[in-house]
Amino acid sequence: MSPERTRSRLDTPRTRRRGFGWHVDSDLVGVYSEKLARFLGTGRYLAIQTVVVVVWIALNLAAVSIRWDPYPFILLNLAFSTQAAYAAPLILLAQNRQETRDRIAIEEDRVRAEQTKADTEFLARELAAVRLAVGDTVTRDYLRRELDDLLSELRSALADGDAEDDRPRRS
Repeated sequence: MSPERTRSRLDTPRTRRRGFGWHVDSDLVGVYSEKLARFLGTGRYLAIQTVVVVVWIALNLAAVSIRWDPYPFILLNLAFSTQAAYAAPLILLAQNRQETRDRIAIEEDRVRAEQTKADTEFLARELAAVRLAVGDTVTRDYLRRELDDLLSELRSALADGDAEDDRPRRS
């Protein structure tokens, strides 16, 4: 197939994309969006925004000669709308990145829990084997009791033997 025919087919991707020549690193954008989202959720940001709004309104109400945004404060509303239009996607991006980190952490915790469970089961089996092995070994008390029983039997056998020696023997 000729190269011109290949380029015109819809099932063959183009080798080079047309459009802007610059590429943005999505991780870098994500990092900065998280920083901005964290800042937007602080009391410091709310205090700064409140001061700016109060100064904005005061200047537009008090300074008659420099009113750049008269009473309905349309420019201020436009600024808030623009801020919301940028803040919402950045906050969503930060939440998505956090969700991904949480999913990875949960997976790592699950793998660690499985390994811990397997280790615990192994140790339980080993402990049971040790208990069985210890159960088969002779303990000091068991040996002492057996020797005492044997000694008692020997004494009674010797006592019976002495009693037989004292009897007259029949020939």
